[in-house]
Amino acid sequence: MTTSTNATTHTNRLLRSAGTLARATRDAVIDLILPAVCAACGRAGAPACDDCLAELASGPTPVAPGVSALGRHDGDARELVLALKERGRRDLARTLGRALAGAVPRAPGASPASDGTWWLVPVPSRPSAARVRGGAHVLALARCCAAALAEQGASAAVAPALRLSPRARDAVGLDRAARVANLRGRVHVDPRGVPDPGTPVVLLDDVVTTGATLDACARVLTAHGLDVTAALTLTAASRTFGGARVKPRNLSPTRVVGELKTGGRR
Repeated sequence: MTTSTNATTHTNRLLRSAGTLARATRDAVIDLILPAVCAACGRAGAPACDDCLAELASGPTPVAPGVSALGRHDGDARELVLALKERGRRDLARTLGRALAGAVPRAPGASPASDGTWWLVPVPSRPSAARVRGGAHVLALARCCAAALAEQGASAAVAPALRLSPRARDAVGLDRAARVANLRGRVHVDPRGVPDPGTPVVLLDDVVTTGATLDACARVLTAHGLDVTAALTLTAASRTFGGARVKPRNLSPTRVVGELKTGGRR
């Protein structure tokens, strides 16, 4: 029995290694055959050109209490976010994660742990959406953000501390009240990714529309003893915000300091 189990374990490891190598080879071939083009304007050379990234360079700008964004959810910035989220441009995760990394230490209220580590908590995706998109895109952003912070000499950890119930529906088109109702009782802590009680964390998301999602996530984390110091997003909806109440201070994850130093694919 033991010999059979060991053989099975060894085979599974070989298969996983082969799968990882195959994906890396595939990605390298695609990069050679199809050079990167800017997801917003189509210019060749990079997943996001400098001109389009400039729309995310003015932040972090406070958009609600405890919430900041790199830019407005308009124009090229909006195209970059949608390309990552809905159009399969996973190559944008590293570029946009790096943009977030530059803003994390400057986000109003954001604070690292006493040992200097920045704990990053990604807002969870609906399970069905993550499957369609090939993974949780905000988790990919968080990993790339942590890797960029590590490259800058900072200590960073990704804390996948939250999960969203399959019963939560797509929030597109919902107003704040409907979003609050949609999330009530459907955001949960994932014990596998929660840091120690009292740990200061920064919530990360791609876009803030009404603030309802960030508010719900912060409440759950705070209830479990975490210290949500700030929330940071790539973009913020152009409309006036309706009072996201992400309170500074109050979260817990699997420690992955400097995780994914060479990529952010999920």
